[in-house]
Amino acid sequence: MLRKVVIAIDSFKGCLTSQEAGEAAARGVRRAWPECQTLTVPVADGGEGWLEALVNAGGGSLVSVRAHGPLMEGREASYGLSSDGQTAFVEMARISGLPLVPEAQRNPLLTTTYGTGELIGDALNRGCRRVLIGLGGSATNDAGMGMLRALGFRFLNKEGKETAPGGQALGEVERIDDTDVLPAVRETEFLAACDVRNPFYGPEGAAHVFAPQKGATPEQVEELDKGLRHFSEVIRRHTGTDISTLPGAGAAGGMGGGLAAFLHAELKPGIELVLDTAGFPALLRDADLVITGEGRADRQTLMGKVPAGVLTEARRQGIPVVLLAGQVEDEAALLRAGFKKVCSINPPSTPLSRALRPDFARQQLEETAERVARAITS
Repeated sequence: MLRKVVIAIDSFKGCLTSQEAGEAAARGVRRAWPECQTLTVPVADGGEGWLEALVNAGGGSLVSVRAHGPLMEGREASYGLSSDGQTAFVEMARISGLPLVPEAQRNPLLTTTYGTGELIGDALNRGCRRVLIGLGGSATNDAGMGMLRALGFRFLNKEGKETAPGGQALGEVERIDDTDVLPAVRETEFLAACDVRNPFYGPEGAAHVFAPQKGATPEQVEELDKGLRHFSEVIRRHTGTDISTLPGAGAAGGMGGGLAAFLHAELKPGIELVLDTAGFPALLRDADLVITGEGRADRQTLMGKVPAGVLTEARRQGIPVVLLAGQVEDEAALLRAGFKKVCSINPPSTPLSRALRPDFARQQLEETAERVARAITS
Protein backbone atom coordinates (compact mmCIF):
# COMPACT_ATOMS: atom_id res chain seq x y z
CA MET A 1 0.00 0.00 0.00
CA LEU A 2 0.96 3.65 -0.36
CA ARG A 3 1.54 5.47 2.91
CA LYS A 4 2.72 8.87 1.68
CA VAL A 5 2.43 10.54 -1.73
CA VAL A 6 3.76 13.99 -2.61
CA ILE A 7 1.96 15.77 -5.46
CA ALA A 8 3.54 18.70 -7.34
CA ILE A 9 1.70 19.44 -10.60
CA ASP A 10 2.09 22.57 -12.72
CA SER A 11 -1.04 24.47 -13.72
CA PHE A 12 -2.99 23.18 -16.69
CA LYS A 13 -2.98 26.56 -18.40
CA GLY A 14 -6.41 27.93 -19.17
CA CYS A 15 -7.98 25.14 -17.15
CA LEU A 16 -6.71 24.37 -13.61
CA THR A 17 -4.33 26.07 -11.22
CA SER A 18 -1.47 24.07 -9.73
CA GLN A 19 -3.38 23.79 -6.44
CA GLU A 20 -6.57 22.59 -8.16
CA ALA A 21 -4.70 20.00 -10.23
CA GLY A 22 -2.85 18.74 -7.16
CA GLU A 23 -6.01 18.44 -5.09
CA ALA A 24 -7.74 16.44 -7.84
CA ALA A 25 -4.84 13.98 -8.02
CA ALA A 26 -4.79 13.74 -4.21
CA ARG A 27 -8.46 12.76 -4.17
CA GLY A 28 -7.70 9.97 -6.64
CA VAL A 29 -4.84 8.64 -4.52
CA ARG A 30 -7.04 8.60 -1.42
CA ARG A 31 -9.79 6.77 -3.31
CA ALA A 32 -7.28 4.00 -3.92
CA TRP A 33 -5.66 4.18 -0.47
CA PRO A 34 -7.90 6.02 2.06
CA GLU A 35 -5.23 5.97 4.79
CA CYS A 36 -2.51 7.43 2.54
CA GLN A 37 -1.03 10.80 3.50
CA THR A 38 -1.07 13.17 0.52
CA LEU A 39 0.94 16.40 0.40
CA THR A 40 0.04 18.88 -2.36
CA VAL A 41 2.73 21.42 -3.28
CA PRO A 42 1.67 24.27 -5.64
CA VAL A 43 4.45 24.77 -8.20
CA ALA A 44 5.34 26.77 -11.32
CA ASP A 45 8.45 27.07 -13.47
CA GLY A 46 8.79 30.86 -13.70
CA GLY A 47 5.84 31.63 -15.93
CA GLU A 48 2.17 31.93 -15.05
CA GLY A 49 1.54 31.20 -11.38
CA TRP A 50 5.20 31.46 -10.32
CA LEU A 51 4.61 34.35 -7.91
CA GLU A 52 1.61 32.68 -6.27
CA ALA A 53 3.51 29.39 -5.96
CA LEU A 54 6.35 31.14 -4.12
CA VAL A 55 4.01 33.08 -1.85
CA ASN A 56 2.13 29.90 -0.98
CA ALA A 57 5.35 27.97 -0.45
CA GLY A 58 6.71 30.65 1.86
CA GLY A 59 3.43 31.13 3.73
CA GLY A 60 3.58 34.75 2.69
CA SER A 61 1.43 37.54 1.29
CA LEU A 62 1.14 39.90 -1.65
CA VAL A 63 2.09 43.59 -1.43
CA SER A 64 0.51 46.15 -3.78
CA VAL A 65 2.68 49.00 -5.06
CA ARG A 66 2.21 51.90 -7.44
CA ALA A 67 5.03 51.72 -9.98
CA HIS A 68 5.92 52.50 -13.59
CA GLY A 69 5.06 50.21 -16.49
CA PRO A 70 7.15 49.49 -19.59
CA LEU A 71 6.44 52.93 -21.11
CA MET A 72 6.84 54.72 -17.75
CA GLU A 73 3.07 54.92 -17.26
CA GLY A 74 1.76 54.65 -13.70
CA ARG A 75 0.37 51.23 -12.76
CA GLU A 76 -0.65 49.11 -9.81
CA ALA A 77 1.49 46.01 -9.38
CA SER A 78 2.21 43.45 -6.71
CA TYR A 79 5.07 41.35 -5.40
CA GLY A 80 5.27 38.71 -2.70
CA LEU A 81 6.67 38.66 0.81
CA SER A 82 7.65 35.57 2.79
CA SER A 83 6.02 35.07 6.17
CA ASP A 84 9.11 36.33 8.01
CA GLY A 85 9.37 39.44 5.82
CA GLN A 86 12.95 38.66 4.86
CA THR A 87 12.40 37.40 1.29
CA ALA A 88 10.66 39.18 -1.58
CA PHE A 89 9.29 37.48 -4.68
CA VAL A 90 9.25 39.78 -7.72
CA GLU A 91 7.79 38.65 -11.05
CA MET A 92 9.00 41.18 -13.58
CA ALA A 93 6.13 40.50 -16.00
CA ARG A 94 3.71 41.99 -13.44
CA ILE A 95 5.09 45.50 -14.10
CA SER A 96 7.44 45.19 -17.12
CA GLY A 97 5.55 42.56 -19.11
CA LEU A 98 4.69 42.49 -22.80
CA PRO A 99 0.89 42.26 -22.30
CA LEU A 100 1.01 45.66 -20.58
CA VAL A 101 2.02 47.37 -23.85
CA PRO A 102 -0.58 47.91 -26.59
CA GLU A 103 0.52 46.07 -29.71
CA ALA A 104 0.94 49.25 -31.75
CA GLN A 105 3.31 50.70 -29.10
CA ARG A 106 5.61 47.70 -28.67
CA ASN A 107 9.20 48.84 -29.21
CA PRO A 108 12.07 47.47 -27.08
CA LEU A 109 14.16 50.51 -27.96
CA LEU A 110 11.79 52.47 -25.69
CA THR A 111 10.41 50.03 -23.10
CA THR A 112 12.07 49.91 -19.68
CA THR A 113 12.42 47.65 -16.64
CA TYR A 114 12.29 50.66 -14.29
CA GLY A 115 9.12 49.41 -12.59
CA THR A 116 10.75 46.09 -11.69
CA GLY A 117 13.44 48.07 -9.88
CA GLU A 118 10.76 50.03 -8.03
CA LEU A 119 9.23 46.78 -6.73
CA ILE A 120 12.67 45.59 -5.62
CA GLY A 121 13.38 48.92 -3.96
CA ASP A 122 10.09 48.82 -2.05
CA ALA A 123 10.95 45.34 -0.79
CA LEU A 124 14.41 46.47 0.32
CA ASN A 125 12.89 49.43 2.17
CA ARG A 126 10.61 46.99 4.00
CA GLY A 127 13.66 45.11 5.25
CA CYS A 128 13.94 42.26 2.78
CA ARG A 129 17.50 41.06 2.31
CA ARG A 130 16.77 38.21 -0.08
CA VAL A 131 15.03 38.81 -3.39
CA LEU A 132 13.86 36.19 -5.90
CA ILE A 133 13.18 37.69 -9.33
CA GLY A 134 11.21 35.86 -12.02
CA LEU A 135 12.47 36.63 -15.52
CA GLY A 136 10.34 36.10 -18.58
CA GLY A 137 7.41 37.62 -20.41
CA SER A 138 9.10 41.01 -20.58
CA ALA A 139 8.39 43.85 -22.99
CA THR A 140 11.97 45.04 -22.69
CA ASN A 141 15.49 44.77 -24.08
CA ASP A 142 17.34 47.21 -21.81
CA ALA A 143 19.61 44.66 -20.05
CA GLY A 144 17.97 45.63 -16.76
CA MET A 145 19.23 49.23 -16.93
CA GLY A 146 15.82 50.59 -16.00
CA MET A 147 15.64 48.31 -12.97
CA LEU A 148 19.13 49.38 -11.92
CA ARG A 149 18.28 53.07 -12.33
CA ALA A 150 15.41 52.65 -9.88
CA LEU A 151 17.94 51.26 -7.38
CA GLY A 152 20.26 54.26 -7.76
CA PHE A 153 22.64 53.34 -10.60
CA ARG A 154 23.30 56.04 -13.20
CA PHE A 155 24.21 55.33 -16.82
CA LEU A 156 26.05 58.21 -18.45
CA ASN A 157 26.90 59.01 -22.07
CA LYS A 158 30.17 60.51 -23.31
CA GLU A 159 28.96 64.00 -22.33
CA GLY A 160 28.35 62.79 -18.78
CA LYS A 161 24.56 63.04 -19.11
CA GLU A 162 22.09 60.32 -18.17
CA THR A 163 21.00 58.20 -21.08
CA ALA A 164 17.35 57.82 -22.10
CA PRO A 165 15.22 54.87 -20.97
CA GLY A 166 14.97 51.66 -22.98
CA GLY A 167 17.21 49.62 -25.22
CA GLN A 168 18.09 52.72 -27.26
CA ALA A 169 20.60 53.65 -24.52
CA LEU A 170 22.67 50.45 -24.69
CA GLY A 171 25.03 51.79 -27.33
CA GLU A 172 25.34 55.21 -25.68
CA VAL A 173 26.50 54.29 -22.18
CA GLU A 174 30.16 55.13 -21.57
CA ARG A 175 30.29 55.32 -17.78
CA ILE A 176 28.38 53.88 -14.82
CA ASP A 177 27.99 55.79 -11.55
CA ASP A 178 27.02 53.65 -8.56
CA THR A 179 27.70 56.14 -5.77
CA ASP A 180 23.99 56.66 -5.00
CA VAL A 181 22.90 53.02 -5.08
CA LEU A 182 20.61 52.06 -2.20
CA PRO A 183 22.89 50.76 0.59
CA ALA A 184 20.57 47.77 1.09
CA VAL A 185 21.45 46.51 -2.41
CA ARG A 186 24.92 45.51 -1.22
CA GLU A 187 23.47 43.71 1.80
CA THR A 188 20.99 41.63 -0.21
CA GLU A 189 21.12 38.21 -1.86
CA PHE A 190 19.54 38.18 -5.32
CA LEU A 191 18.39 35.05 -7.14
CA ALA A 192 16.86 35.07 -10.61
CA ALA A 193 14.51 32.49 -12.08
CA CYS A 194 15.89 32.00 -15.56
CA ASP A 195 14.66 29.19 -17.77
CA VAL A 196 16.61 30.02 -20.92
CA ARG A 197 20.33 29.62 -21.57
CA ASN A 198 20.75 32.36 -24.19
CA PRO A 199 23.91 34.49 -24.07
CA PHE A 200 23.83 38.30 -23.79
CA TYR A 201 24.23 39.05 -27.51
CA GLY A 202 24.89 37.39 -30.86
CA PRO A 203 22.72 35.11 -33.04
CA GLU A 204 21.33 33.32 -29.96
CA GLY A 205 21.34 36.42 -27.75
CA ALA A 206 18.63 38.61 -26.26
CA ALA A 207 17.98 40.82 -29.28
CA HIS A 208 18.01 38.29 -32.12
CA VAL A 209 15.97 35.62 -30.34
CA PHE A 210 13.49 37.62 -28.25
CA ALA A 211 13.24 41.24 -29.47
CA PRO A 212 11.12 40.43 -32.59
CA GLN A 213 8.43 39.05 -30.25
CA LYS A 214 8.47 42.41 -28.46
CA GLY A 215 7.84 44.50 -31.56
CA ALA A 216 11.38 45.08 -32.88
CA THR A 217 11.91 45.41 -36.63
CA PRO A 218 14.94 43.68 -38.21
CA GLU A 219 16.80 47.02 -38.19
CA GLN A 220 15.97 47.53 -34.50
CA VAL A 221 17.15 44.00 -33.70
CA GLU A 222 20.55 44.84 -35.20
CA GLU A 223 20.70 48.11 -33.27
CA LEU A 224 19.83 46.36 -30.01
CA ASP A 225 22.37 43.58 -30.57
CA LYS A 226 25.09 46.11 -31.35
CA GLY A 227 24.10 48.01 -28.20
CA LEU A 228 24.29 44.86 -26.08
CA ARG A 229 27.80 44.15 -27.40
CA HIS A 230 28.87 47.68 -26.48
CA PHE A 231 27.18 47.59 -23.08
CA SER A 232 28.78 44.25 -22.19
CA GLU A 233 32.19 45.85 -22.70
CA VAL A 234 31.21 48.82 -20.50
CA ILE A 235 30.04 46.34 -17.85
CA ARG A 236 33.34 44.46 -18.08
CA ARG A 237 35.30 47.68 -17.59
CA HIS A 238 33.15 48.80 -14.66
CA THR A 239 32.63 45.53 -12.78
CA GLY A 240 35.37 43.25 -14.05
CA THR A 241 32.66 40.72 -14.99
CA ASP A 242 32.34 39.36 -18.53
CA ILE A 243 28.70 38.39 -19.09
CA SER A 244 28.89 38.10 -22.87
CA THR A 245 28.63 34.31 -22.95
CA LEU A 246 27.05 33.70 -19.54
CA PRO A 247 24.20 31.18 -20.01
CA GLY A 248 20.96 33.00 -19.25
CA ALA A 249 22.46 36.50 -19.59
CA GLY A 250 20.13 37.09 -22.54
CA ALA A 251 16.98 36.29 -20.54
CA ALA A 252 14.31 39.01 -20.39
CA GLY A 253 16.07 41.27 -22.87
CA GLY A 254 19.47 40.94 -21.23
CA MET A 255 18.17 41.45 -17.71
CA GLY A 256 19.77 38.17 -16.67
CA GLY A 257 23.14 39.68 -17.52
CA GLY A 258 22.41 42.94 -15.74
CA LEU A 259 21.34 41.11 -12.59
CA ALA A 260 24.43 38.90 -12.63
CA ALA A 261 26.88 41.75 -13.24
CA PHE A 262 25.53 44.45 -10.94
CA LEU A 263 23.59 42.58 -8.24
CA HIS A 264 25.70 39.37 -8.28
CA ALA A 265 22.50 37.41 -8.82
CA GLU A 266 22.62 33.67 -9.27
CA LEU A 267 20.60 32.52 -12.29
CA LYS A 268 18.62 29.36 -11.51
CA PRO A 269 15.69 27.49 -13.07
CA GLY A 270 12.42 28.86 -11.72
CA ILE A 271 11.19 25.47 -10.52
CA GLU A 272 14.33 25.06 -8.40
CA LEU A 273 13.57 28.31 -6.57
CA VAL A 274 9.97 27.24 -5.94
CA LEU A 275 10.98 23.81 -4.66
CA ASP A 276 13.71 25.27 -2.44
CA THR A 277 11.27 27.81 -0.97
CA ALA A 278 8.70 25.09 -0.34
CA GLY A 279 11.26 22.93 1.48
CA PHE A 280 10.55 20.20 -1.07
CA PRO A 281 13.46 17.89 -0.13
CA ALA A 282 12.18 17.70 3.44
CA LEU A 283 8.59 17.09 2.27
CA LEU A 284 9.78 14.11 0.23
CA ARG A 285 11.24 12.22 3.17
CA ASP A 286 9.61 8.81 3.61
CA ALA A 287 7.39 9.30 0.52
CA ASP A 288 6.49 6.18 -1.46
CA LEU A 289 5.60 8.05 -4.63
CA VAL A 290 5.71 11.49 -6.25
CA ILE A 291 3.10 12.60 -8.79
CA THR A 292 3.91 15.53 -11.06
CA GLY A 293 2.43 16.83 -14.27
CA GLU A 294 1.56 19.62 -16.69
CA GLY A 295 -0.88 20.33 -19.49
CA ARG A 296 1.34 18.95 -22.26
CA ALA A 297 4.34 16.66 -21.75
CA ASP A 298 6.98 16.21 -24.44
CA ARG A 299 10.74 16.65 -24.92
CA GLN A 300 10.44 20.27 -23.81
CA THR A 301 9.35 18.97 -20.40
CA LEU A 302 12.95 17.92 -19.75
CA MET A 303 14.29 21.46 -20.30
CA GLY A 304 13.77 23.08 -16.91
CA LYS A 305 10.01 22.65 -16.60
CA VAL A 306 8.18 21.67 -13.44
CA PRO A 307 8.17 17.87 -13.93
CA ALA A 308 11.91 17.86 -14.69
CA GLY A 309 12.70 19.80 -11.51
CA VAL A 310 10.48 17.52 -9.43
CA LEU A 311 12.06 14.42 -10.99
CA THR A 312 15.59 15.63 -10.25
CA GLU A 313 14.87 16.14 -6.55
CA ALA A 314 12.87 12.93 -6.13
CA ARG A 315 15.57 10.82 -7.79
CA ARG A 316 18.11 12.14 -5.26
CA GLN A 317 16.03 10.38 -2.62
CA GLY A 318 15.26 7.31 -4.72
CA ILE A 319 11.52 7.99 -4.92
CA PRO A 320 9.62 6.94 -8.08
CA VAL A 321 7.89 9.73 -10.04
CA VAL A 322 4.77 9.46 -12.18
CA LEU A 323 4.03 12.13 -14.78
CA LEU A 324 0.41 12.98 -15.63
CA ALA A 325 -0.47 15.29 -18.52
CA GLY A 326 -3.38 16.34 -20.67
CA GLN A 327 -1.36 15.42 -23.77
CA VAL A 328 1.74 13.23 -24.03
CA GLU A 329 4.32 13.09 -26.80
CA ASP A 330 7.83 11.61 -26.78
CA GLU A 331 6.84 9.11 -24.08
CA ALA A 332 9.96 7.01 -24.67
CA ALA A 333 12.26 9.98 -24.07
CA LEU A 334 10.40 10.87 -20.87
CA LEU A 335 10.68 7.32 -19.57
CA ARG A 336 14.40 7.25 -20.41
CA ALA A 337 14.79 10.44 -18.38
CA GLY A 338 13.63 8.54 -15.30
CA PHE A 339 9.85 8.83 -14.92
CA LYS A 340 8.41 5.53 -13.73
CA LYS A 341 5.15 6.08 -15.64
CA VAL A 342 3.95 8.72 -18.11
CA CYS A 343 0.17 8.90 -18.46
CA SER A 344 -2.19 11.01 -20.51
CA ILE A 345 -5.25 11.74 -18.39
CA ASN A 346 -7.49 12.08 -21.47
CA PRO A 347 -8.86 9.29 -23.69
CA PRO A 348 -7.58 9.36 -27.28
CA SER A 349 -9.32 11.85 -29.57
CA THR A 350 -10.70 13.93 -26.69
CA PRO A 351 -11.65 17.31 -28.23
CA LEU A 352 -9.50 20.16 -26.91
CA SER A 353 -12.60 22.12 -25.94
CA ARG A 354 -13.63 19.27 -23.64
CA ALA A 355 -10.12 18.65 -22.28
CA LEU A 356 -9.93 22.30 -21.20
CA ARG A 357 -13.15 22.17 -19.18
CA PRO A 358 -12.12 22.41 -15.50
CA ASP A 359 -14.70 19.90 -14.30
CA PHE A 360 -13.65 17.35 -16.94
CA ALA A 361 -9.93 17.86 -16.23
CA ARG A 362 -10.46 17.44 -12.47
CA GLN A 363 -12.36 14.19 -13.03
CA GLN A 364 -9.71 12.83 -15.41
CA LEU A 365 -6.86 13.72 -13.06
CA GLU A 366 -8.65 12.10 -10.15
CA GLU A 367 -9.41 8.89 -12.05
CA THR A 368 -5.92 8.64 -13.55
CA ALA A 369 -4.25 9.20 -10.18
CA GLU A 370 -6.45 6.49 -8.66
CA ARG A 371 -5.46 3.99 -11.38
CA VAL A 372 -1.78 4.88 -10.98
CA ALA A 373 -1.94 4.54 -7.20
CA ARG A 374 -3.48 1.08 -7.49
CA ALA A 375 -1.13 -0.07 -10.26
CA ILE A 376 2.06 1.15 -8.61
CA THR A 377 1.55 -1.22 -5.71
CA SER A 378 0.16 -4.22 -7.58
